[in-house]
Amino acid sequence: MAWNEPGNNGQRDPWNKNNNRPGNKSGLDDLLRQLRDRFGKLGGGAGGVFTIVLALLLAWLLLSSYVVVDARQAGVVLRFGQYNRTLGPGFHFKLPRPIESVTKVGITEIRSVSDKVRMLTSDENIISVDFNVQYQVSDARQYLFSLSGQPEDTLQQAAEAAVRTVVGANVMDNVLTSQNDQAAVASIDPAAATSAAAAANSAGAAAVGAHETRETLQQQTRDILQATLDNYHSGMTVTEVSFQNVAPPQEVKDAFDDVNAAREDKQATENQARAVASKIVPEARGDASRILAQAQGYNAERVARATGDAARFDLILKEYKAAPEVTRKRLWLETVENVMSNNPKVLDGSGGRNMIYLPLERMSSKDMPGVGAVMQQPGDMSGKEKQP
Repeated sequence: MAWNEPGNNGQRDPWNKNNNRPGNKSGLDDLLRQLRDRFGKLGGGAGGVFTIVLALLLAWLLLSSYVVVDARQAGVVLRFGQYNRTLGPGFHFKLPRPIESVTKVGITEIRSVSDKVRMLTSDENIISVDFNVQYQVSDARQYLFSLSGQPEDTLQQAAEAAVRTVVGANVMDNVLTSQNDQAAVASIDPAAATSAAAAANSAGAAAVGAHETRETLQQQTRDILQATLDNYHSGMTVTEVSFQNVAPPQEVKDAFDDVNAAREDKQATENQARAVASKIVPEARGDASRILAQAQGYNAERVARATGDAARFDLILKEYKAAPEVTRKRLWLETVENVMSNNPKVLDGSGGRNMIYLPLERMSSKDMPGVGAVMQQPGDMSGKEKQP
C-alpha cells in the first residue's frame, strides 16, 4: 500500500511532516528520545550529564589558560593571591583560575592628581595654591602592592607635603613671580629688558636666590615629591608639577591687588628710567668721544703750526744773519701790508681841506667812478713811505 493512500495514517511519510501536526503527540517525544540516545552513547546512559559537565570544564580551562596584554599595559600575575611575575605586552600562557589571576596596569598612561591648599609662606603670608601632578606607573608590582590604600591618595598627600615644604621656605613674592614677567618687559621695551638683564647679572648670589621664579619652585616640588615616592617604593614617576593658580585668599585679595598695582607702577617707572638711561648714556659717550677727537685734532694742529712757525723763524733768522737790512725792510713791508689789508682806509684827496671817509673795502670803482681818479692823482699823495 502506498504511503499516501487512505487508511495509511501517514506512518510511512518519508518527510515526517505528519508527525509535526498538533494532533501528533509523539513528535516532541521522538526528538527528546533521539537527543537522549545520542548523549547516552557518549556517557554511557546515565553518565551523559557528567560528560556535558566535563566538556564545559575543559572549555573553561582552555579559555582561562592564556592572557593578552596590550602594548600600553603590564600584567601582574598572582598565584593563589601571591605575586608571581610580571608579564610584558603580548600573548602569554598561564595557569587557569583560580590558580593564577592577572591584573593589567597601564604603564604609558599619563595620570593626574589635583588639589587646592592654603599655606603660610616664610614671610607669614597666607597663600592659596592650586597644584596639578602628572605621573606614570613605572613599576606595576610596586604600584599595586607597596602602598596601603589607593595609590592616588598617597600621591596626593605626598604632593601636598612637598608643596608646603617649598612654599613655606619662600616669600610670597617669589611664589607669585613668574618668568613670563621678564618676557613681558622684553616685549614692551627691549632696551629696558637689556638693562634689567645687566642689572640681574651684576647682582650677587643672594639676590639670585631671592628672585627664584615660580618655575624653579615647581621643579623643586617635583624633586621632593619624587624622592618621597621613591622612599615609599610606590612604582610611580612624576612627570610634571605645575602651580595652576597661585593667589592670596579671597578675603584679602583687594589689599593684595593694591600692592601688586603699586609694584607694577614702580616696575614701569624703573623700566622707563632704564630706557631713558640706555638712550642718553650712549649719546653722552658719543659726545665725549667726539669732543676728545676734536681736542686731539686741535692739539695736533697747534703742535704742527708751532713747529711750522719755529721752522719759519729759523729760516728768517738765517736770512737776517745773511742780510739784516734787506730782511728788516721786507718784514716791515709784509707787516704793514698785513695790517692795512685788515683795516678800513681813509683817503684825503682835497689837500687837507676836506676829509671824506670812503669805505673802499665795501665799494668798487663802478659804484663811484671818481674814487679811481682820486687814487690815481700822483700830486695828491706824497708817493713816499716812511722807512723804519
